[in-house]
Amino acid sequence: MRIVFMGTPQFAVASLQKLVEANHEVVAVVTVPDKPAGRGRKLMQSPVKEYAVQNKIHVLQPAKLKDEQWLVDLASYNADLFVVVAFRMLPEVVWKMAPKGTINLHGSLLPQYRGAAPINWAIINGEKETGVTTFFINENIDTGAIIDQVSLPILLADTAGSLHDKMMLVGADLVLKTVNEIKAGTVNSIPQKPEEEIKHAPKIFKQDTLIDFNQPAEHVYDFIRGLSPYPAATCSILNDGIEYAFKIFETEIIKEPEATLEVGQIDTDGKKYMHIGCKKGVLSLKTLQAAGKKRMNVTELLNGFKLNNMAKIG
Repeated sequence: MRIVFMGTPQFAVASLQKLVEANHEVVAVVTVPDKPAGRGRKLMQSPVKEYAVQNKIHVLQPAKLKDEQWLVDLASYNADLFVVVAFRMLPEVVWKMAPKGTINLHGSLLPQYRGAAPINWAIINGEKETGVTTFFINENIDTGAIIDQVSLPILLADTAGSLHDKMMLVGADLVLKTVNEIKAGTVNSIPQKPEEEIKHAPKIFKQDTLIDFNQPAEHVYDFIRGLSPYPAATCSILNDGIEYAFKIFETEIIKEPEATLEVGQIDTDGKKYMHIGCKKGVLSLKTLQAAGKKRMNVTELLNGFKLNNMAKIG
């Protein structure tokens, strides 16, 4: 069975590697064009391209997925199946090309959390469980017939980063299982059933990362870990009349029942801790990053950033 794999980030590499190591015939990889990055603006390859080049797999990097020449090139590989992991939305002319269909790996238990950021939103919403799903792509985003699913618990200490890494490995196993079933002709898929309440996972933009401390501490805690380490939750601290921008990566809920501060009020000893008041409860900041500085723990920050007693969230 000839396979064309489509993907871009490290999350997709694990699935591609599983297929290659299982001796499936991956005849080509489709990924994004190289992009300039860093201070030198050097052209950087996607993680999927790096793996493909290392393993001598043909690489296609179309700028436009409806370009006629690209479609001719893609068809020339005579693939039986397309496997998509963390790529772009495909036009119908592409996902209908492979005789055995085009499958996708999604980082949620569909139909819940359709969209671009399912890992982030599941944590932000305080979910206790998530998972990965393989499904056949159709004309609408993340709505195709479900092939298989695997559930994963979301631990209280999980961040988007730690959950991403766990789901990457579980998802790779599921992709391999799904491809094996398609090859054997034993795959069964079921249409997605509409649910009364569908939670969505839209792309997260910069304006969506601002922390609202006028929420219970538990909600703010989930919001911060749901955006950690990327794109990272943000806030500003007003100190001596100057507003400083921060990214917050890690916090801890203060359990003491007497721990109360006004919303946005900061309490610190100037050495080892920074506490911030929420609508209900208090958070202790653990890891953060001032604009233009490196990421550091709160002790390192306070060693060079002096807060006065009137400091508050800007």
